[in-house]
Amino acid sequence: MTPQEKAESLGVKFTKQEPGYLAMVVRTGNLLITSGHVSDIKGKLGAGTTVEQGKEAARQCAEKILNSVWNFHGTLDGLRVLKLLGCVNSTLEFHEQHLVINGCSDLLHEIYGKSTDGFHARSALGFAQIPTGSAVEVEAIFEIKA
Repeated sequence: MTPQEKAESLGVKFTKQEPGYLAMVVRTGNLLITSGHVSDIKGKLGAGTTVEQGKEAARQCAEKILNSVWNFHGTLDGLRVLKLLGCVNSTLEFHEQHLVINGCSDLLHEIYGKSTDGFHARSALGFAQIPTGSAVEVEAIFEIKA
């Protein structure tokens, strides 16, 4: 099963996007670099939003990133996930940002393989606030394989 087929089988939706104020994806050389994509789930980890809700929020970010990549590149096939930056709206006391961002990494591992094209570098950081009060924001870098 190709990555595109795998994503579709996992329920990832692909819809056409109209250009906005900023590019959701840019290409330089053989790299696709995404803008940050925020979750629809709102809230602050450590202040009422659970790790499980945060993981779902991170998965939503991954789905949005994949849709933007599909809109720009036309397919999810022929790509390798290189790097994620996961930003978690969290209190000063919350220290499980890495577990939250696993929601994004897990989906990419399912689609691209955990030990192959989905094996990526990652940062997971806590932030005092995310735009629109979202629980999570994620940006990604993909390589277009030759």
